[in-house]
Amino acid sequence: MPRPDPRALVLAVDIGTSSVRSALFDAAGRRLPGTTGQTECRLLRDVDGKAEMDAVALASVQLHGCLAQTLRRYRRDQTLRGRPIVAAGTSCFWHSLVGIGPSGDALTTVYTWADSRGAADAARLRAPAGVEARAHRRTGAMLRASFWAPKLRWLRRTQPRLFKNVETWISPAELAARYLTDSDQVSVSMASGTGLMNYRTCRWDTEALKLAGIGRGQLPAIGDEPGRCKLSGNFNAPELSDTLWFPAIGDGAASNLGSGAVRPGLAAINVGTSAAVRVVVDTRQHPRQSAPLGLFAYRVDERRGLLGGAVSNAGNLRAWCLRELNLPDDEAAIERALAGRDHPRHGLTVLPFWVSERAPTWNEDLRGAVLGLSGATTSLDLLQAITEASYLRLAAIARQLETAQRRPLRFLVSGGIQQSPSSLQRLADVLNAPVEASAEPEASLRGAAIFALEKIGGKAQPLAKGTVYRPRKKAAAAYAAARKQQEKLERMMAGAGRAAGLA
Repeated sequence: MPRPDPRALVLAVDIGTSSVRSALFDAAGRRLPGTTGQTECRLLRDVDGKAEMDAVALASVQLHGCLAQTLRRYRRDQTLRGRPIVAAGTSCFWHSLVGIGPSGDALTTVYTWADSRGAADAARLRAPAGVEARAHRRTGAMLRASFWAPKLRWLRRTQPRLFKNVETWISPAELAARYLTDSDQVSVSMASGTGLMNYRTCRWDTEALKLAGIGRGQLPAIGDEPGRCKLSGNFNAPELSDTLWFPAIGDGAASNLGSGAVRPGLAAINVGTSAAVRVVVDTRQHPRQSAPLGLFAYRVDERRGLLGGAVSNAGNLRAWCLRELNLPDDEAAIERALAGRDHPRHGLTVLPFWVSERAPTWNEDLRGAVLGLSGATTSLDLLQAITEASYLRLAAIARQLETAQRRPLRFLVSGGIQQSPSSLQRLADVLNAPVEASAEPEASLRGAAIFALEKIGGKAQPLAKGTVYRPRKKAAAAYAAARKQQEKLERMMAGAGRAAGLA
């Protein structure tokens, strides 16, 4: 395939649980900052584990509003206006589903990855010995509430009439595509995040569908072929009439592409609302490489796999701390205060399970716990300890991933954490390894652009090297001890829950 015209532009969209972002990129994969648009999203929660989003608002209102910002800036910029937008790529959060009726309209909200109401159904599915391990070997996913099989079982049990009326189950990525394009496909990447696709064949897995209680005909076809923009009165964008619009890929896959973490031995860490550690593998060269139980094996596309682990609690905990702990409304002051705290001297051990946790142990019945509180504990102590607790979980995942890869890993970091040098240094100390801040703060957005660029024969230029943070010996030793204390507290809490009949 010939390389695209160097004047060509690529449109990228990143659909997240907190916001939708869009921007234009040039043929070298460089974001044009003046074209970035953003709209905020709202996640609806309750104490029972609900974590939903309004499907129509996400897939049309927020998305259309975001794209309108980008296109308005494109039209007003004389250096951009007239340059062809040849392709579009999308990144979207994984594991979430929407039910579509016979008319093509959404019958349900978006049940997101964070929704834990199917935990009891997940426990019943994996109760027979060996079922979860076998499902994981085929699909790369655990039988847990984050994934589709338990969610679908929960919906069938709690809302049987609604469940019966649903004709097709899709992710919010495909719902957005239906509003914008003529495509009905789900990408290999998004399908892999459902837990219903066979990791090796890249086709819907028969056994997984039985566990979910649905048929193959209730799911879209899997493929990465592009569609065409569907222009209407609600979305009048003639600039996109000839644009090739590729099916969305999972945000984790996009983050690796966008940060440049695609080579052997190089891992991406993204710390945003949630957080994850991931490596890309060439499945043609390593067809038998898999993830250990507890970690995941998803897909970038048919030729590349994505191994790693994700935690549900990261930036959302920082937001909770800033909201609930009476901390000063001054990010610069908080940053200065945390920068002076280079050791975990607060005496606190935290299980950061405000939202039902995922890797590496998937203790879905455990909730957050703070051990060691005293009259001397301050709100800043709590912010530091809760932040560190999430990093300790990432370190446990990183160690498992290094064991599976049989090599030490280098870490490229992106996400909201990039705004805090003290947090990047703390992460390096917890990992006891150097971390490099990605030169592109919008890694998932850039990854969506790179995926589309690759598909049309383009090649992005490598990113400039970012700032490297190296671990401090004494701090790393203190955090190694803290990780052992966290593991001990988790075992103790899980044992207490079992003794009380709670787990």
